[in-house]
Amino acid sequence: MSTSRQPKWRKKMAPVSRWLPGITRLATLLLLISAVIFVALRVAAPFVVSTGMVRSGIEDALSRWTGYKAEIKGSPELEFWPTPRITLHQIAIRQPPNAGNKLLGTIDSLSADFSLIEALRGHASFHEFHLLRPNLSLTRDQQGLIDWTYAGQLAKAIDGAHQDGNAQVLDRKLDAEVGAITVEDGTLNVTDLATSKTYHFEGVTADINWPRLSSGMSAVLIARTAGQDLKLDFSSRNPLLVFGGKTTELKASLASNLVTASFSGLGSITNLTGLSGNISATIGDMPALLAWSGKSIPGIESLKSFSISSDVLSAANGLRFNNVTLGLNGATATGVMDISSVRNNRAKLGGTLAFDTMNLKPFFDAFALRLAAGEETATPDGGPLQRLDLDLRFSAKEMQLAPFNLSDVGASVIVSSNEAKFDIGDSQFEGGTMLAHLEATRGDFDGGGKLQMSIRGADFGALVERLQLKGPLPLTTGSLDLNLKTAKPLWTAGLGDVTGQLTFHAGTGSIANLDVEAIRNQSAQQKFFPLSAAGDHSFPFTEAQLTANFSAGSAELEDVSIKGAVETLTLSGIIPYESNGLALSGSLQATDDTRAAELPLLPFFIGGSWPNPVISPVPVLTQPAPSAQ
Repeated sequence: MSTSRQPKWRKKMAPVSRWLPGITRLATLLLLISAVIFVALRVAAPFVVSTGMVRSGIEDALSRWTGYKAEIKGSPELEFWPTPRITLHQIAIRQPPNAGNKLLGTIDSLSADFSLIEALRGHASFHEFHLLRPNLSLTRDQQGLIDWTYAGQLAKAIDGAHQDGNAQVLDRKLDAEVGAITVEDGTLNVTDLATSKTYHFEGVTADINWPRLSSGMSAVLIARTAGQDLKLDFSSRNPLLVFGGKTTELKASLASNLVTASFSGLGSITNLTGLSGNISATIGDMPALLAWSGKSIPGIESLKSFSISSDVLSAANGLRFNNVTLGLNGATATGVMDISSVRNNRAKLGGTLAFDTMNLKPFFDAFALRLAAGEETATPDGGPLQRLDLDLRFSAKEMQLAPFNLSDVGASVIVSSNEAKFDIGDSQFEGGTMLAHLEATRGDFDGGGKLQMSIRGADFGALVERLQLKGPLPLTTGSLDLNLKTAKPLWTAGLGDVTGQLTFHAGTGSIANLDVEAIRNQSAQQKFFPLSAAGDHSFPFTEAQLTANFSAGSAELEDVSIKGAVETLTLSGIIPYESNGLALSGSLQATDDTRAAELPLLPFFIGGSWPNPVISPVPVLTQPAPSAQ
């Protein structure tokens, strides 16, 4: 027997099918009614909304926000499609006449959306502002804050905001809707009372997203100043605290063709107390940046690029930089640094940095720049660099000090108001070791300085070969001590301004292109001859020592003795090293006195220029033999 029975699920769904069409019809009806009302309001709005009321409302809103008086000269333009919007022209914002009538700025045109419902009720509520060619003038006070004069809505909110943990808290009475603000082709002048300077920005374009005064804010600003385009990105959950100079969370970045920089963390626009976060900065062309900023420091050309990335934290009397990555002319270092305040309003930069490879010349230049900074005023505090003390330690696996290469280097820079020292405390140099000390005299550092260098056990033969030096030079492992000084500023001193002494000592080695046997043969035949004509053999020696005194652009050789197994070469005289000239007297004689008859004393004069001087033998006067008694 068959039965006709519907499934249970069909019975349960039957009621839904009955009421679903009704819901659809109701929703459709509501949408139609809303559309009719929307269109009706847009059609009727021009007839029922007062242009004067909207204009007056935006005047009041501007006055309320700025604390100044808004004056609108141009005729307003109203649009109602697709959204109600008003555009005002020729706007001036200034103090009331009884308060000085000071002009805050002008705006060519201002557009804003407004609430149609509120307008129909006789009130004006605005949002989504667009400012075309605003020209504003602001003042930055001694504390670093923008002077929000006359306590408008914004100023009251800034004053009334307080901090609760990491968030800003604002009384409801002070809160207000802001919305999106766009700026096109603006001009901004900021007068800084602390420096008595006015900064001019033109072509200002900005996009600001700030739903309410109590909410977070993000902004992008593009402007041009002194011929350079800048882009600033800023965001904070607590913008009112930021504008009030309090320490709070913020992010900011600056980008241009000359410099990029960013900060993220806790910070303040007025002071460094409580600072904590991460900073980074990159300068691709330091001379160009200084030229753009109107600064001029002699010798800066070698300090081409600079970058830093670091965690930063406020410390006692200064800042602490951890996890530092520092770049200088392509060299990279890691370490820690700190900046602290010392007596007499001076700042001190200290730290320890470790390089893999580095070029020491920029550090020498930076050292000289630090000293030269006060040259123009001839006082120790003549410039910002002069007011910065240094105490830096750094190491490097490889270091270039043209034309030399060092390895496993430990060095330091110490500069204060009365001393300036650069030390290489330890380094490997050509198979030996090298120590160096550079010091500037006290005062304003323009009284001169000194250089001391000590080399032990270095392979001078390898150095001569690598540098491709010409002429008869010692190929040996030896030690050298150099002690120089000058009375002129280090950054202006030339070779002719240097005095001092050099000593050199070596064991076994040879002098290339010095054939003593050929010299004796040529001396017996010629009154003078070039060194190159005396053969190309080397002169092996067992011991060599040299002392040279530097003065007035010349080196005076004394106590030069190169002892070979058979003969000994001695030299003395003057080398004007600025002209590569030579004026030396020398001699060859037997190392062993028992061979004096076989190898008699041969004096000679060396003149001409390096590396192929001329040798002129000097006749030896023979003393008459004593007569027999």
